[in-house]
Amino acid sequence: MRKTAFLIPVIAVAAVIGILSVFIVDEREKVLVLQFSKIIDVKEEPGIGFKIPFIQQVVRYDDRILSRDMEPLEVTPLDDRRLVVDAFARYRIADVRRFREAVGDGGIPFAESRLDSILRAQTREVLGSVSSNDILSSDRATLMLRIRNAAITEARELGLEVVDVRLLRTDLPAQNLDATFARMRAEREREAADEIARGNEAAQRVRAQADRTKVELVSDARRQAEITRGEADARSNAIFNEAFGANAEFFEFYRSLDAYRMALKGSNSSIVMSPESDFFRYFNNAGSSLATASQAVSNAPEGATQDAPEAPQPGTDQPEAGAETGDAQTGDAQTGDSQTDGAQTDDVEAAAE
Repeated sequence: MRKTAFLIPVIAVAAVIGILSVFIVDEREKVLVLQFSKIIDVKEEPGIGFKIPFIQQVVRYDDRILSRDMEPLEVTPLDDRRLVVDAFARYRIADVRRFREAVGDGGIPFAESRLDSILRAQTREVLGSVSSNDILSSDRATLMLRIRNAAITEARELGLEVVDVRLLRTDLPAQNLDATFARMRAEREREAADEIARGNEAAQRVRAQADRTKVELVSDARRQAEITRGEADARSNAIFNEAFGANAEFFEFYRSLDAYRMALKGSNSSIVMSPESDFFRYFNNAGSSLATASQAVSNAPEGATQDAPEAPQPGTDQPEAGAETGDAQTGDAQTGDSQTDGAQTDDVEAAAE
């Protein structure tokens, strides 16, 4: 019993010591064995490891690729156009021993702060050596590769390997947005004004050409109209002169009848003039006028008598017009000749027929 009572604690202590002496290395980790903060062993391969309990300790680090998002960084390219760059990096712990020596007990958070400083410095240096147009163009891939290559050298001192660096977004600072938008708006308005000016110029040319064509067409049409009107007037005058030269007396008589018809047109025509006016020549000399008219008709050419207008028949409105004319003459000066204008008009019409 005494042996059993003694062996049980010994076995328990041995089991505890055995458990504390063994550790497992995962395939996603790297392990350091430390003794009084001094690196004794490095385990990078997955499996089982051993250590001295209570004297040595195990520190585990992630062996996978880690991500680090940088804070937005303001850079100034060559053209002094400030930009805000948002980037991130992919890295892994390549040398766990150097990593431990560089960061100590700070671990990954301290290493990431050091890595941020490296990336920010390299980003400013690389983006500050090019223009903003290069940053915003397809050359960004080349710039990101330059930042990564420059950061690899400095990160190696921390035991880190920078796998990739990417620029997520490139924006203007908030205080510069209004000025930039105003400049862009002014440029677009200037381009619009240029387009409008060119359009107005083209429209003015088209309008001027149309006005010129219109003036030419109107001038040509007026010239043709004047030529046609002149030819027609010349032909009319020739016909008029030919008719007058054929029988002047008949022509005068026919013109007088036409003047009477136009003057006495309507139902209430009144004329106030002297009875001795030449207008009433054929009314005042009824006898001689009838003889002259008869002779003129007999001597008139056949075409002239056919072209003469048909005189109204007795009993129509012509005597009323003569009566009204007689009234007008009586109001001016009562004469015997003006009282007989109805009969004289019938005689003249009969002679014309």
